[in-house]
Amino acid sequence: SEVDVIFGSWTSVSRKSALPVLEELNGLMFYPVQYEGEESSRNVFYTGAAPNQQAIPATDYFLEELGVEKFALLGTDYVYPRTTNNILEQYLIDNGIAADDIFVNYTPFGHSDWSTIVADVVELGADGSQVGVISTINGDANIGFYKELAAAGISADDIPVVAFSVGEEELSGLDTSDLVGHLAAWNYFQSAESELNDEWVAAWKAAMGDERVTNDPMEAHYIGFNMWVNAVEDAGTTDVDAVRTAMYGQEFPNLTGGTAVMLPNHHLAKPVLIGEITADGQFDIISQTSEVPGDAWTDYLPESAVLTSDWKDLGCGMYNTETETCVQLTSNY
Repeated sequence: SEVDVIFGSWTSVSRKSALPVLEELNGLMFYPVQYEGEESSRNVFYTGAAPNQQAIPATDYFLEELGVEKFALLGTDYVYPRTTNNILEQYLIDNGIAADDIFVNYTPFGHSDWSTIVADVVELGADGSQVGVISTINGDANIGFYKELAAAGISADDIPVVAFSVGEEELSGLDTSDLVGHLAAWNYFQSAESELNDEWVAAWKAAMGDERVTNDPMEAHYIGFNMWVNAVEDAGTTDVDAVRTAMYGQEFPNLTGGTAVMLPNHHLAKPVLIGEITADGQFDIISQTSEVPGDAWTDYLPESAVLTSDWKDLGCGMYNTETETCVQLTSNY
């Protein structure tokens, strides 16, 4: 094929649809969005967050900082929320939260009638327990959800919501009054304080207009693209196999003041940031970790905990550490 590399795809469905073609033709894709993990293709570099770089730390924040005792896991009905919530449900149970204190609900894309679901969430706290919502609700459905919470008189102090799919772009042009004080977990926010970020945001606004915002998947592509360029220069070719080999251990400054490193499992080491939504649609960063290495296979599901991905030394994305064999016959679609 004439294509050296693809930067893109937004949903997990689109990524999984591209996988068979990438693998058959030995293509290369950089995928920039947080995702559910449980995948490791030799033809994809995952520059967005795996669950241990977004969902798990956000849940820890709820448990440790906000004292949340009951959890509502609300998601849009597709692969990313379902897999993420399977992991989170097990993680919460492992951390002493009773199964009965975890409410899981899925709604279709564009869902608009949130009154019953919000009532169910409020009911969780009827006994005085602190309730928190972990949201994998995607797209426009978010507007109706936050509006319904506000209409029910629920503030972020009463029932905090932490979202994994609400960022600056989603908030731009919205009336954010219903969202102020609620949280989002990402690996980058436009409001991150670093000289590099100031320059980058200024350049973006100069090119696209002052009202345009940056967001986490943009930073992921910025890192991934620069790493690819450096790998091509190191390899002296755009040949996929040579570039893949040159990608391992690539380092590039991220925009939050640290350094992104490409790991042998095709994931990055990234800091985890939690931001509080402000009235102007930006985020006040209230928590930031040091770099967390992305994990292709979660430690919190027994069948995945035994798997590791190492394309550099083991040449395998699904290596079973107990049997010491590569169990990857084909990708799991």
